[in-house]
Amino acid sequence: MVRFITRRVLVGVATIIAISIIVFGLFFAVPSSPAKVMCGKNCDPAQIAAVETRLGIREPITTQYTKFMKGIFVGRTYAKGTDFEQRCDAPCLGYSFRNNEPVTAILSRTVPVTISIVAGAAVVWLLIGISLGMISALRRGTLFDKVAIGISLTGASMQVYFFGLILLYVLVYLTHLLPFPSYTPITQNPAQWALGLVLPWLTLGFLNSAIYARLSRAQMLETLSEDYVRTARAKGLPLRRVYTKHALRAAITPIVTIAGLDIGASLGGTFITETIFGFRGLGKETVDAVNFLNLPIVVATVLLAAVFIIVANLIVDVLYAVIDPRVRLS
Repeated sequence: MVRFITRRVLVGVATIIAISIIVFGLFFAVPSSPAKVMCGKNCDPAQIAAVETRLGIREPITTQYTKFMKGIFVGRTYAKGTDFEQRCDAPCLGYSFRNNEPVTAILSRTVPVTISIVAGAAVVWLLIGISLGMISALRRGTLFDKVAIGISLTGASMQVYFFGLILLYVLVYLTHLLPFPSYTPITQNPAQWALGLVLPWLTLGFLNSAIYARLSRAQMLETLSEDYVRTARAKGLPLRRVYTKHALRAAITPIVTIAGLDIGASLGGTFITETIFGFRGLGKETVDAVNFLNLPIVVATVLLAAVFIIVANLIVDVLYAVIDPRVRLS
């Protein structure tokens, strides 16, 4: 197990390095310079060159990349020797002269917002989706099964920007059952933190639970038709034990895979949800950074999203050995 995890971590680190190189190359290949965006339309070439010097983008891309990677471990100083000199302490993921602050400071504000939204929504969609799908499979053909299929199809057909606005109107403006969505750090007031995020949790939770309900139902039906499940039932084992110990553990393995990918990808940014409910999270910050060619923020958020997905995949691989005894890791 230790050897497997070590190997996966090394592969993940290599993947992150490769992604960082690609991101640097792509954004330095864009036709418009970030200095032109920052300086404005009326800047002359000399002013643009001065801004490029301040940003450090007149150096060769290999030099910039080397300094960026070094800054993660030891920090770095930007625009050294000029009036715009700024110190960025480790772990330094860049300095945004547009925002006039280190990227790590920006991420420290936005990442907790996105994690709060995704974590609560994931609990909702996993509990509702898996429970609904499993019960539907055990009651195949009944009224409950038909209603559950209808609900899952409805949820899968909706979009976040549509369903979210409906919930916002009904639960906030019409019935006043919930306050307007807002973010309060959990360290300040846990109750207010949860109350302000209920609406995003319900929106993402319901829409994603529809997919998990259909997937878990299909997997459970397939597992119940396996020979070892029929043998267990023929031996007279209690149905609860057959379903939970034998069928459920085998059926849930693919669901864990999809859940890991979905959660990892969602942590990379939920732009639409954050925009609808007025949250300043990682997704909204990333889109704004792309629009303004704010390269330090773009590179940092892309790398952070890659880390989320790689860590999620690593956790899924480890869980395989716990859930499915047929899996053996060398």
